[in-house]
Amino acid sequence: MLFRRTVLASFAALALLPLAASAAELPDLGGKSVVVVTENAYPPLQFVDPKSGKAIGWEYDAMNEIAKRLNFKVEYQNTSWDAMIQAVSDGQYNIGMTGITIKEDRKQKVDFSDPYMRSQQFMLVRGDENRFTDAKSFGEFKDGLVGAQPGTTPFYTAVYEVLDGNEQNPRIKLFETFGATVQALKAGDVDVVLTDGTAGKGYVDASNGALKLIGEPLGTEDFGFIFPKGSDLVAPVNAAIAALKADGTLDGLNKKWFLDYKMGE
Repeated sequence: MLFRRTVLASFAALALLPLAASAAELPDLGGKSVVVVTENAYPPLQFVDPKSGKAIGWEYDAMNEIAKRLNFKVEYQNTSWDAMIQAVSDGQYNIGMTGITIKEDRKQKVDFSDPYMRSQQFMLVRGDENRFTDAKSFGEFKDGLVGAQPGTTPFYTAVYEVLDGNEQNPRIKLFETFGATVQALKAGDVDVVLTDGTAGKGYVDASNGALKLIGEPLGTEDFGFIFPKGSDLVAPVNAAIAALKADGTLDGLNKKWFLDYKMGE
């Protein structure tokens, strides 16, 4: 219930987006092709459906609707998180989407859209975990290990809000993908993974009790799509995000993926 209240509160943050745009005012991009890259490892934002094998999720639905309203054709490609920002910065892809936190240092390399979602981080642990119950007790549990991807918001939260501020702390075990951190958690190779509630809830729902979320929110982050610096797609996409908010489309996606959808069912 805590997660659900947090998610519902997060939706309210979308009200910060401008509401002036309407479908009639959106630019027409003339059917141009736009390459969108993602990781497919962040349920329910984007992931591979275990039943159908198809890539689905909130961000896919949102991007497809944006493409429809702006009249461009989407070509989806995949890359790892650690390569994504640089690859978009280099112009290998037109847009990146994978629940990317809007941060000032990242703005040096890429342009961000307006935020389309606000999320808060939680501790993801095994279902039978009872040695610690929150960030403070985990920090005091000297044998506890954190799994994280280098350079991500959860990595820095683990370093500076849970542990001792040492980015080389041996209690942090690094992995290439978020999915790999969760697999390490399930296998007992690490004891906690920090994740925003959206991804964490998806993994918990699919785990049959093997995973759970604990503790209070550790931080707030706004998600945005990323573009090469100076991209002429930023303004149209921002206008489309505002239109999706104004007509309730984003509310519908929030309900579909955060309240109604059940992983693995």
